[in-house]
Amino acid sequence: MSVLRTSATALRVLRQLRRDPRTVALLLLVPCVLLWLLSAVFSSQSAVFDRVGPALLGIFPFVSMFLVTSVATLRERTSGTFERLMTMPISKLDLIAGYALGFAVVAVLQGVIATVVSLQLLGLDIAGPVWSLLVVAVLDALLGVALGLLVSAFAATEFQAVQFLPAVVLPQVLLCGLIAPREQMARGLELLSDVLPLTYAADAMGELSTSTGFGGTAARDCLVVVGSTVLALALGAATLRRRTP
Repeated sequence: MSVLRTSATALRVLRQLRRDPRTVALLLLVPCVLLWLLSAVFSSQSAVFDRVGPALLGIFPFVSMFLVTSVATLRERTSGTFERLMTMPISKLDLIAGYALGFAVVAVLQGVIATVVSLQLLGLDIAGPVWSLLVVAVLDALLGVALGLLVSAFAATEFQAVQFLPAVVLPQVLLCGLIAPREQMARGLELLSDVLPLTYAADAMGELSTSTGFGGTAARDCLVVVGSTVLALALGAATLRRRTP
């Protein structure tokens, strides 16, 4: 893997995003608007907002980065851009890592803005340190980037890529413990939730909202999210084809 080639690919992705300010604005603003709506819904129940807000602070960036990354990467695959790039001396891992790094810059900005808005403007109150909330929010967004890159390999059209949102993302949202405690689910559903990475992202956010400090449980959950992100990127590189069918 070449740092120079990976960086060059990431810069190319960022230049493309810069030419599409509307998409960048939507990526940065939509999670903030959704969190504002959530705070407005629970304006008279601040305790409820403090309980579900941290989990959704991780889920909203995850969903938006998954959707944008999967569609944008599929467009690159189907237009033959990947095929042309891979005629040059660049490895599959360099290419996927470069795309992940480029979108990761946006993911970090998105996580920082959503966290600052939640804490400073919407009054979200957590027991854990603020920096840890920011770290988990960014990790969730990066997980969305990695999964978006991976699923783009299994879609032939942008319409199919969008369909992966209800197929891949929504089951994780339903089973992560946000709507109902996982221990109260049927045993089969609880076991299924144990292998879904968003479960650990939601658990880490829940831990930070009620416990002071960054404990071992939150650290373990973050490691699972990081490991899932790395695994998704590796699988994305393995599924990258040198020839567009």
